[in-house]
Amino acid sequence: MTPVIVDAVRTPFGRRNGWLSTLHATELMGAVQKAVLQRTGVDADFVDQVIGGCVTPLGEQYGNVARSAWMHAGLPSASGVTAIDAQCGTALQAVNLVAGQIAAGAVDVGIACGVEVMSRVSLTAKSGFGLGFPRPADWRFDMPDQYTAADRIAALRGFSRERLDEFGLRSQQLAHEAWAAGKFDRHVIALSAPTEPDRDVTTVVGRDQGLRDTSLEALAGLRPTKDGGLHTAGTSSQVSDGASAALLMSAQRAKALGIAPRARLRAQCVVGGDPEYMLDGPIDGAQRLLERTGLGVRDFDLFEVNEAFAAIPMSFASVLGIDDTLLNVNGGAIALGHPAGATGIRLLANVIDELERRDGERAMIAICASASTTCTIVERL
Repeated sequence: MTPVIVDAVRTPFGRRNGWLSTLHATELMGAVQKAVLQRTGVDADFVDQVIGGCVTPLGEQYGNVARSAWMHAGLPSASGVTAIDAQCGTALQAVNLVAGQIAAGAVDVGIACGVEVMSRVSLTAKSGFGLGFPRPADWRFDMPDQYTAADRIAALRGFSRERLDEFGLRSQQLAHEAWAAGKFDRHVIALSAPTEPDRDVTTVVGRDQGLRDTSLEALAGLRPTKDGGLHTAGTSSQVSDGASAALLMSAQRAKALGIAPRARLRAQCVVGGDPEYMLDGPIDGAQRLLERTGLGVRDFDLFEVNEAFAAIPMSFASVLGIDDTLLNVNGGAIALGHPAGATGIRLLANVIDELERRDGERAMIAICASASTTCTIVERL
């Protein structure tokens, strides 16, 4: 079976304790699960498998949040639902897993999805004692925190604080331009969210909340996230709330249903990187896929590298020789937000839309996920 992507959607991304923080995780995920079916006209009864999850499966996100959302949305109980936690790569890895099941003939129609309500369930809630104590006497590796890792990458590549700030400003400017041009209109669904605890008063949320009007001068005045560090809140991804979903099916089923798929996955991988530079794995993931497919950098129209910190996409572009005009062309998580479990499909939805606008053929998506990276090549149909 040949897996194809029919459509991908997401909610707007809200700031911490912002517009979407009054919504339960199952409400957000259920909304995108329903929306991706309604937009395509596909009957929910056709869905064999849903794969989705979040990075912090605690509290209201505990257990199989994808199943809880599916059932709360009134969708068919017969559909199988699997929950995953692949760190920041959760949503993209859900897409990769659904595609794999279709290719194996185990599934004909599937939904990949992800959610994170970081206002209500902080990523730090499951950190506990980190890697645990006591540790084995022969403990073999250094696992820095993400802030230290980001600064290590910046130092390794020779990125100054000023260059990081310039990238942070670029993300904000490109995101503002993209929203003004309506580039996100196709894949962002509007939601009604309560504005008061009694839920009697609601407001319609249709845009990302994290965009800021800023300047290099303002960014230069921000304190580093760590004493003596290089990254600040202006060059780091935002704590956010949001959800995303993608509908995949076999090319044969799409043809039988009279549906024109929008894209396909050319290749995918999950790779481990050097734990000392924990977040620099997108380079390794890209190199793995380039070797596997025989493609070169010039064969791509777009690159989307999650902006967990500015140094990550900057390092990717520097090492691989990526033209800035092809990298994160509509801004990224620095401006739009990073609800960790949902970001992967935001990147996917964005590149599919942008490939269509540019009449392009191929994009690469890479997301650092602690010491691993999820990487995918997407081709427009």
